[in-house]
Amino acid sequence: MLFSPLALRGVTLRNRIGVSPMCQYSAVGGRAGEWHLVHYGGFAKGGAGLVIFEASAVEARGRISPADLGIWEDGQVEPLARVVRFVESQGAVPALQLAHAGRKASVQAPWEQGGAPLLPAAGGWAVVGPSEVPFADGHSTPAALDEAGLRGVVAAFGAGAKRAVAAGFKAVEVHSAHGYLLHQFLSPLSNRRNDGYGGDFAGRTRLVREVVSAVRAAVPDSMPVLVRVSATDWAEGGWTPDETVELARGLRGLGVDLVDCSSGGLVPYAKVPAAPGYQVPFAERVRREAGVASAAVGLITAPAQAEAIVSGGQADLVLMARELLRDPHFPLRAAVALKADGPWPRQYLRAKP
Repeated sequence: MLFSPLALRGVTLRNRIGVSPMCQYSAVGGRAGEWHLVHYGGFAKGGAGLVIFEASAVEARGRISPADLGIWEDGQVEPLARVVRFVESQGAVPALQLAHAGRKASVQAPWEQGGAPLLPAAGGWAVVGPSEVPFADGHSTPAALDEAGLRGVVAAFGAGAKRAVAAGFKAVEVHSAHGYLLHQFLSPLSNRRNDGYGGDFAGRTRLVREVVSAVRAAVPDSMPVLVRVSATDWAEGGWTPDETVELARGLRGLGVDLVDCSSGGLVPYAKVPAAPGYQVPFAERVRREAGVASAAVGLITAPAQAEAIVSGGQADLVLMARELLRDPHFPLRAAVALKADGPWPRQYLRAKP
């Protein structure tokens, strides 16, 4: 099953192993460079079926750090297109994650003072969010988005999706996880609004639904739209797995083709019980209860483990992060271990066991 194709709208993945989006903090002016070509190209030649590029900001103020990839202006299209062309030439499907960091924006790269906040006086920028609630001590207090600002965010996601199409991506993913802007609206811990974008479930999910609708309208009907969610905040009073299932049902009706199930990231005090496959049950619930394809992610490191997730019906797709950083050729190794046909590049056939 792990090496069976997966059809999503007009796109078919060659296997059920995907690259989870991982920020590289290596862009200049939001533009992809040599690092991105080698980084994403390595996953493609390593046999992954889907390669999701890292969070790419739909607005400059939506960057996590000054070195984030961007998709907010036309000059960022061709540098990405160069990488996309190589990824696709190796048989993988390239996808772009559309993102806005909200109140978690304007920090340094993680290897620079541990990703400390970059305040405006030190070259940072003003951040926005659903409410005037900072992410943590030392972080800027976000300005609560007004109706004009919210319309601008929705439009920015739509415009970013159009640029993704122009760059040649074959799928897009809306980032609504890990404590970034859309997730901030979903959770009562960060969303204290009392207007139509806060309060009850319908209000807190409104911005996500509007963004997804704008993205779906901006891309061809044949192009899959994915959404990444944090299925739980791992904190009392926060977003819950039950709400995730309810949201997924609604997303399916808006034309979403797959829900990528991660967790956490909203608050620094979350208690995450990390263990092998600890997030897989969220993907299983979404798949079974919401009736939409799902992806599992989180401490998936072994071929047999990945095979069991897919063959057992817990998820349609396995997304991997750190294990692929350690071994970009994991899919080829997994194919050997599972006695399946792996997508070996012809240049590497002499090394095939």
